[in-house]
Amino acid sequence: MTVRIRAHHLLCMLTYVGKGYSEAFTKGYDTVVQRLSSGEDMLLVAGPDDICQPLLGDAAPHCFRDTVPERDRLAANAVETLIGRPIRDGERFSLDAPMIKRMRAAFHAGITRQACHGCEWFDLCSTIADSGFHDVRLNRHRIPSESR
Repeated sequence: MTVRIRAHHLLCMLTYVGKGYSEAFTKGYDTVVQRLSSGEDMLLVAGPDDICQPLLGDAAPHCFRDTVPERDRLAANAVETLIGRPIRDGERFSLDAPMIKRMRAAFHAGITRQACHGCEWFDLCSTIADSGFHDVRLNRHRIPSESR
C-alpha cells in the first residue's frame, strides 16, 4: 500500500505528538505514522490526503482553505531543495531514519519552515523542535535505516 500525502504534511509529521483537530484526526494520523514507520512509501498528492481524511466530513474542513495550496508549494520547494529530489504531485518516495534526521535538523534550524508561517500549530511545533523532538510519534515506531 501507499500513503497519500500532501507536501506540507512532510513537515507536520516531523513534530506530530498526537495533538490535532479531533480524536478521529489523531487516530487517523497515528495510523498514517504506523504505516510510514513500517516502510510504506508515499505518493505526493494535491489536495486532501490520508492525514486529512478524518476532517473531510466537517462543515468547512481547513484542508480546502485558500492558504493550504501555497503551504504545500512552499513545503515541497523546501523539502525538494533539502533532499535533492523532486517533491511534486505524483512523485513516490520512502522515508528512512537518516532522511528524517536530516529533515528534522533543517526544520529546527528554520531552513524548511517557510510553509509553516501563519499555521495555527507553529508555536507547538517550535516547542517540539526546541525540545529535540521529544515525544514525537514518528519515532515510536521502527523507521528503516536505509531507503528501499
